[in-house]
Amino acid sequence: MIKVDTDKCLRCGGCVGVCPVSALELTEHGIKCSGRCTSCKSCVNFCPVGALSIKDD
Repeated sequence: MIKVDTDKCLRCGGCVGVCPVSALELTEHGIKCSGRCTSCKSCVNFCPVGALSIKDD
């Protein structure tokens, strides 16, 4: 699952576009991650400000 640092996130939506399983959504409250996340790190690697990380469950 993806963790979003809301202080860093620019809400650019780029991570939403690179997610291969469409697990991310840009909402009025920021980026939300669904249960479809496979922890592939595509979004983490894409984020230009390092606002995303993998959350340990």
